[in-house]
Order: sequence, then structure tokens, then C-alpha cells
Amino acid sequence: MILDDPSQWDDEALQTVIAYRGGPKQVWDNTDIGGPWLNLMRNALNVQVWSFRHPDFLAVSTTHGTANLALIDQVMWDKYQLAKLAGERFRSNTLIAEPVNTGVNPDDYQSAEGAFSSRFNSIPLLQRRGVVFMACHNALWETAERLINAGSNPDRVDVQTLAAELTNHLVPGVVLTPGAVGTLPELQQVGFQYARKRQPITTA
Repeated sequence: MILDDPSQWDDEALQTVIAYRGGPKQVWDNTDIGGPWLNLMRNALNVQVWSFRHPDFLAVSTTHGTANLALIDQVMWDKYQLAKLAGERFRSNTLIAEPVNTGVNPDDYQSAEGAFSSRFNSIPLLQRRGVVFMACHNALWETAERLINAGSNPDRVDVQTLAAELTNHLVPGVVLTPGAVGTLPELQQVGFQYARKRQPITTA
């Protein structure tokens, strides 16, 4: 349940991100699969690269909550009916869909139909632009618990086995961490600026 050895997560990849010497560096605390998180990171990337002329800008998503489901491949979505956990907008994991006929051409950044526009808020495309997506082991474990409690456990395995299967089906390039919230301070200590979508203000 609690990872206590670096061999249990993608420590080499995590340490590479921590050691990044470029900049500026921004870490996003993303929790809601249905929120505008991909759009916000894309906008931040565009502004940093072209408006402020920081080609070494690095954006990292520490992902947990329902947003963590977006980092799991479609095979697991189908097997465990993850759409039921993701909400009405997601009958499948559309956030990992590969854009059609869209290359990342830096000379075409003004195109409203191109790879840098809001039409292409996809995880694979942002990865190709350098965005790092980090998955949360704690969220994967809790997802496994929820699936078992809901009876969505066709192989009738225990929590540890189901969580391991989900872990083995993360989208290629995703970095597994022992926990998103616990990893945030490690990134902040080396200069990553914290960012999170603000929740709307409500009154009683």
C-alpha cells in the first residue's frame, strides 16, 4: 500500500526530472479528469515558449484524483469499466487519443487548427512537446479498492494484484510516483513553481 523502496516506482525518471537544470519549471497539481488541466498546461507551455522566449520551460503534471484515470490505457478502461469512475463525459479515455495528421511543427504555432491550439489537448501530443505526466500510486491503489468494492473485478484478484495491473497499463512515458501529493514538495524544493486550477468561489 505504501511504497518504501525506490525500486517500486519510476525513481530514475523521477530523479531525472528533479535534476532538470533548464527553466522555468512548473508543476501542476491535477485532480479532475473533467477539468481544463490539459488546456491550461498547453497554454502555459505556449506562453512560456513563444511569449516569454523560454524554450527550456518544463511543465510537469503531478496527477491524482480522477485525473489519474486518464493516465491508464484503454485496455484497462474496457476491462474494469473505468468510465463509471471518470464521469458522464468519458465513455472512453479520449484524453489519450492520438491526434490525426498533426505533427509538432514549431514554425506553425499560430495555426488555430494546428498542434498548438486547443483542438489538440491530448496527453500524447503534450508529451511530445516535453510535458511530463506523473501518476500517483496512492490513487491507483484506491482505484483498485473502489473497483473491488463495486464488484468490477472479473479476475477476482486482491487489491495489490489489481493495483499492480493498473500500474502495468499506464500510458507509455508516464512516470509512476509513490504519491502525487508527497512528490510535490520534492519538485518544489528544486525550483518548480506550483500551479493548480482555481476552484470557483461559492457562497452558502
